[in-house]
Amino acid sequence: MAETEKDMLLIETREHVAYITLNRPERRNALSLGLQSALVQAFSDAGENDDVWAIVLTGAGDRAFCAGGDLKEMDEIAREKRRFPVPMTGLHRNVFEAVLETYKPTIASLNGPAIAGGCELALACDMRIAAAHATIGMPEVKIGMGANFASVLLPRLVPRAIAFQMLYTGESLTAEEAARHGLFNAVVAKENLAVETERMVREIVANAPLTLRRYKEMATKGWELSVHAALRLNAGPNPYLSEDREEGIRARLERRPPRWKGR
Repeated sequence: MAETEKDMLLIETREHVAYITLNRPERRNALSLGLQSALVQAFSDAGENDDVWAIVLTGAGDRAFCAGGDLKEMDEIAREKRRFPVPMTGLHRNVFEAVLETYKPTIASLNGPAIAGGCELALACDMRIAAAHATIGMPEVKIGMGANFASVLLPRLVPRAIAFQMLYTGESLTAEEAARHGLFNAVVAKENLAVETERMVREIVANAPLTLRRYKEMATKGWELSVHAALRLNAGPNPYLSEDREEGIRARLERRPPRWKGR
């Protein structure tokens, strides 16, 4: 039976968190064109859903978070002389850009290696928590690809020399190396990944949702601006004039948990 976009991606929303799971464990969660399309739609839906305050992205199984593009599908495209999907062109939005520009906190929970496009997918998220066996790397140079997204993001996230080492050699970093360079926020035992991811995301969504969105949008849109320009950007919802700001201050004074409304 043919694989459908619905089969490739599992989506659950629970207590203000959207859990999105790549569901192609037999293919190491490789990014087929169908899966990429489903991911763009899932992140778009979560971004527009006021009941979603944060997003967790992970993969099924423990062999890989995501092994990158579906090489078998790419080979079929080449053999059939069809147009190869070039990043940032064509009819459909680039999946990594769509994840990066989802203006809510995003966590990649790396249940295994994040390789090539899987690395780029992890880089597009705000934070990364990894099982101890999860490596991260960009082997695109070994197969003649371009690493379009990673070549831009990596030098912004790690020291320039480390970024070029990853890009030029195509070799992966271990979880410990990635954590040392700031790519991973935490490395945990494989059996503890789900629990520690949940702890991390619950700590985030305990906070004011409008402020979370404000942080994400300001940090993303102001990334390459001067300090003076970024301070005047005023991107995202304005928490200063919100009901939640009144509630947050009152709750602090009354020594109780705040009751956020997202407005």
